[in-house]
This record gives sequence, structure tokens and C-alpha cells, in this order.
Amino acid sequence: MTNEQWLSIFRDIGKHVCHGISEFLSREGGKIAIGRGAGGDKTFPVDKWAEDLVIAGLENVYRQGEAFTVISEELGVRKFGEGKMTILIDPIDGSNNAKNGVPFFSLSMALLDGDRLAGLRVGYVINLASGDEFWAVKGGGAFKNGQPIRTADTDTLTITGFEASDPANDFPRLLPLLRASRRTRCFGSTALDLVYLASGALSILVTATPSRSFDYAAGMLILLEAGGVMTDISGKPLDDVEAGLGRTVPLLAAKNRAAHEQALKLLKG
Repeated sequence: MTNEQWLSIFRDIGKHVCHGISEFLSREGGKIAIGRGAGGDKTFPVDKWAEDLVIAGLENVYRQGEAFTVISEELGVRKFGEGKMTILIDPIDGSNNAKNGVPFFSLSMALLDGDRLAGLRVGYVINLASGDEFWAVKGGGAFKNGQPIRTADTDTLTITGFEASDPANDFPRLLPLLRASRRTRCFGSTALDLVYLASGALSILVTATPSRSFDYAAGMLILLEAGGVMTDISGKPLDDVEAGLGRTVPLLAAKNRAAHEQALKLLKG
């Protein structure tokens, strides 16, 4: 199956989830956790509902003869045959936003050749609150709602996005960069942070807490294809990061090399 065919499958799944989520949230507030997912975070009803729809879509692909391994936040690892492809899924990135009525949460899906981020082939993110779709196929550029997107080409730190899941420890590490930025934002969905950075809305994204690969793999490919730069918070490449359920590294993503170097210098003091 080609990258473009996989992207079409991801888009079909994304539209299906997006179509039903408002009705589900209005019917099922979902503020009480129903357990913990394989990734270690609490699972809420909306997480399970979205993941079930995604897996149902991928089961259809498997029945058509494709083999792959799925790694998803709630389900964990499931093999569909013995293929070498890996699909990373975050059914609801920003589930705290979703269950509390904040309209900034997403479905994120990435296709990898093998089990390292160097093998990224397709990235897809949909803002489930607005319906905005972002995608990239390796070597083919990045798109928002079918239109090509590029990162901003200035080196000014206009708006810095950040995620701080442990504010007491995260803020001291991030403060030099935040102080140097004109504006800061903390939205609560790493996947959406990355794709809006890719489309020029942000200058930087930084996370002080290690992120899991399914949180950022799709957004990473979209950002890179849009002309951005992404490393860990110390500037090391992410190609050798293993696709899995465990937390990996804190992230530093930027609209271009000059902005990345500026942010890296600030964080290193």
C-alpha cells in the first residue's frame, strides 16, 4: 500500500471520529476515569470511544491483506499480522480539554517503516473541535485542509508554545525561553501545537517533561515537511527514538534553524 493510500485511510478514520465526537461528548460527559491506558495515563470514556473507532477502521485494512503493528495510548501494542510497519495512535490528544469543554483536542496517527522515528512515512492530525486536518507524506510537503503550509521564516520568538505537566518543576527550566518570547501559550495538545507551529502560528514549542512517541510523531513529520526543526530539548536528533508506550525525551521544535538555535541557547543558559 502506498503512503498516499495510507493517508486516505487515516483521513477517513479521522473524519469518522470528528463527525461523532460532539454528540458523544454531549451524551457522555466522561469526566470520571474508567481506568488507565497502556501509556499510564487515566483513560476517560472519550479516549476509549475514539480508539475503538480507529481500531475498527484499521481492522478493515488488515482484512484487506495489510500487516502492521499498532501502538496506541489506551490499547497498548497489538499486532495485525507480521508486517514491518508501525502505526502510532493517540486517539484523543488533549483529553482533559475534551472532557472539560475546551475546544482544542485532536486525533493523531503516524505510519512508520520499522520502529524508529527515522522511519516516519505519513503523519495525520485532525483538530476534533474544529475539523481542521493536517497531514504530510515524507518528501511531499505539509498540508492544512488540502492547502500547502510552511513555517514562518523570521527568527523572532513571537509566540512560544509550551506544555508543562509538572509546573513546579517545568517552569524553572523553561523560564529563560518564556521570558525572551513576546507571547506564550499552553494549549494542552502536543500534536496540535506542532501542526499549528508548522502552519506558521507559533515560533517555538517546548516541553520540559518527556513526551511519548505517539504524542508527537505525526506532528513531527508535518512540521519537518513544512520546513521546521525538531530535536530533544538539548538539541539531539530524534531519529533513533523508538516507537513505544514509554516516555522518551523533552522536546524543542522551532519554525526554522535560526529560531531553534536561539531557543536552544536560552534553555542552556
